[in-house]
Amino acid sequence: ILKVLLQDGPGFSARKALDEMNLKVTNELVRQVMFKFVVSVDSVNRERYPRLAYKFFVWAGQQDGYRHNTSMYNLVMKVFAECGEVKAMWRLLEEMTEIGLPVSARTFHILICTCGQAGLRRRLVERFIKSSSFNYRPFRSSFNAILHTLLTIKQYSLIEWVHQKMVTEGHTPDVLTYNVVMRAKYLLGKLDQFHRLLDEMGKNGLTPDLHTYNLLLHVLGKGDKPLAALNLLNYMSDVGCVPSVLHFTNLIDGLSRAGNLEACRYFFDEMVKKGCEPDAVCYTVMITGYVAAAEFEEAQKLFDDMLVRGKLPNVYTYNSMIRGLCIVVCRLRNAG
Repeated sequence: ILKVLLQDGPGFSARKALDEMNLKVTNELVRQVMFKFVVSVDSVNRERYPRLAYKFFVWAGQQDGYRHNTSMYNLVMKVFAECGEVKAMWRLLEEMTEIGLPVSARTFHILICTCGQAGLRRRLVERFIKSSSFNYRPFRSSFNAILHTLLTIKQYSLIEWVHQKMVTEGHTPDVLTYNVVMRAKYLLGKLDQFHRLLDEMGKNGLTPDLHTYNLLLHVLGKGDKPLAALNLLNYMSDVGCVPSVLHFTNLIDGLSRAGNLEACRYFFDEMVKKGCEPDAVCYTVMITGYVAAAEFEEAQKLFDDMLVRGKLPNVYTYNSMIRGLCIVVCRLRNAG
């Protein structure tokens, strides 16, 4: 199909050629064609591809027994995004609204990633908040769907603005809301506001979930507060929220960044004692910490233990080990 579309031009009608192929148009067929456009966009074809993709999209939508849904619109919108066709993306959004198709969190994600200016992003957020056709499931509200998307693309300041707008308009935050906003505050370095939100969450009768504890453990670790972290781990167990390897890993990562390798080792061993098997990511965090502290022998021991336990090293593990070996070689040269 893509080969046919690429021949489109004077003397050749891609639309007529598609008709003659007698294709059975389905969502899967449209998905495959759009995916091929997305993965093959380059500097040479980025001006032509949007037109060809949309030509196929329109042709497919006119075939008997087939109608585009929101996911299909998202796909052609993704082609436009890859080619920098921002105005065309907004026209597609208008078209979806006109024909009564719901827009989704994925639609918002694709559009927000192309909005370079803060003012344009805010306009888009306001539009989606007010949209009656915004299908924000599985999230509880449109605000949560938007906040979650903004977190994935690291728009932390915009998260603050959306949260403030949410509160101003009288909407009640839930645990997910607090988790997202607290993470944004932490990443912006606003720890005082982070702790105020945590207190507010408790006052509103909301119980922290696994994601809340995960964030708290990392914050305590990076703040070099191993005793407070230990108390929190014990509290989690007492309330039936058993710490997982992810919780220990985030704590160890924070402590490693704080330079407290003794505490890292303690919690690593505690994790194993509690029957929580460290995974490749956890080993890598430990190895990276020892390499950063120029303790390559300890890093090597962990790497060997990782292999014995059948954990497959990833690219980050190897990068850390190579960095450690380079440090050792430099030391030997300097000593010689």
